[in-house]
Amino acid sequence: MLAPILALMLTALESSEGIFAQLADTVLVTYISNSLLMLFGVCALSLLIGLPLAWLVAMCQFPGKRFFSWALVLPLAMPAYIVAYIYSDFFDYAGPVQIWLRDIFGWQHADEYWFFDIRSIPGACVVLALVLYPYVYLFLRSAFSQNNLGQIQASRLLGDSPWQSFWRISVPQTRGIIVASLALVGMETLADFATMHYFAINTMTTAVYDTWLGYYSLPAAAKLSILMLAMIFLLLAIEKRQRINKQNYAHNDNFNTREMYHLTGWRAGLATGFATLVIFAGFILPMLVLCGFIVDYHDQVWNQDFITYGSKSLIIALLAATCCVFIAMVINFGLRQSQQNTSLNQHWTQQFPGQFASMGYALPGTVLAIGVIIPMTSIELWSNEILEQWFGWQPGLFLTGTTFAIIFAYVVRFCAIPIGSVQESMHKISPHLDQASRSMGRGFTSTAFRIHVPLLKRILLTSGLLVFIESMKELPAALLLRPFGFETLATYVYQYVSDEQLEQASLAALSIVILGLVPLLIVNRMSQQSVRHAKSTNNERASPTNDVAAQ
Repeated sequence: MLAPILALMLTALESSEGIFAQLADTVLVTYISNSLLMLFGVCALSLLIGLPLAWLVAMCQFPGKRFFSWALVLPLAMPAYIVAYIYSDFFDYAGPVQIWLRDIFGWQHADEYWFFDIRSIPGACVVLALVLYPYVYLFLRSAFSQNNLGQIQASRLLGDSPWQSFWRISVPQTRGIIVASLALVGMETLADFATMHYFAINTMTTAVYDTWLGYYSLPAAAKLSILMLAMIFLLLAIEKRQRINKQNYAHNDNFNTREMYHLTGWRAGLATGFATLVIFAGFILPMLVLCGFIVDYHDQVWNQDFITYGSKSLIIALLAATCCVFIAMVINFGLRQSQQNTSLNQHWTQQFPGQFASMGYALPGTVLAIGVIIPMTSIELWSNEILEQWFGWQPGLFLTGTTFAIIFAYVVRFCAIPIGSVQESMHKISPHLDQASRSMGRGFTSTAFRIHVPLLKRILLTSGLLVFIESMKELPAALLLRPFGFETLATYVYQYVSDEQLEQASLAALSIVILGLVPLLIVNRMSQQSVRHAKSTNNERASPTNDVAAQ
């Protein structure tokens, strides 16, 4: 699992024959500056969208609130490059918006008027923010729902307006959550390849792709990957620090957690209109366009290619999910066994396997592909040389020339999902069950399959489903590691997007979107259950029957 990261580090030490130096002297500053502009632009727009929406849903009552509470997470299921294509088609010079403006005002040429260029860094920031703001919304909705309402009520009694109370109480209480959510948005932005490549914006992730396939220099691509990894791990460190420190804002709320503000009149209309505009721009409009393409090109979208590539994607995703769940079980069951020994209990070295195996989740797809191809190529060269000497036979590209490379990349990328889920759930299983089983003569393996697996089967199935869906959606790793002539649904759709023919693959694109809705609904349901649990706990603390509260 660590092989891709170690391979990147070792390859980055090799000579790149002056290619990296040439990039550093010419375009590397542009790559880094564009990446930073995208990072700050997307984070700022995501915060401007997600923060007010989270506060409105958590703290206010307005028309449509129950619908928006779950519908506002739907844009996260929409691949950004599909949204980029749809908005480019709408706002380009030959798109319907500019054609309508020219007809209304009588303009004849582009130099007669100014119009927002969607194929630019600001345009890419808008597109990515429309699909990434749910990270901010989900985190902050939960945080605002568990805010200390007593402080907010005290602020209002002391004369603060709702706006002043929001800035003085609600935002400071959740500043750690804000930073953590923006760190995740930043990681997704830096890792995005398809949107940047489609808009022809040179960032670090496209630089890795171009250096590898344009200059055929793995060492230079590895050096760029290390720079990109440094940015990713910095954001990860910020997110982890804020996640650890979020306990600083915990509280025991002794007030009723009902909605603080009941919006009426133009305020209610503004809240409903803002939420409607966001969900329409980020999800409803792209869905309507895809459905329209399917209706208009129904005789072309349902073809043998869609069935073939869809079935291949299903098989690969199923294999990757099975491997990830198996590895998570091995790691966590081994950790459980080591904890049975009191001399090793809570030892910091016990956390190493899970942490190391989860590091691949931070790798962007293009960087991961480089990290996978390097060790596999070395194994193939060594094996061909040995077998040629001993048996006069060369197996050829038996790793990189097959789908094994894609499956391995998916396992490295998404294994962190079941590892973390199983570890969290296993902590809730009482060690007395293990002791009872062992006292009846059962070994650890028998105990694991008779006790742990039945208790964990729900989380194993859920985490496996999440890995399956993420594998179906993964684009950069599949695009770079696929064998010749092989396509997944994601690469199949992107090929048509690159050729400005998304309508030909609209059914495949809609399939990816529908699959992406499943984990979103799971996450949203878990978040709402957590909020309801926190509210019920707070209400119990505030009940007069509680001795402490009554006293």
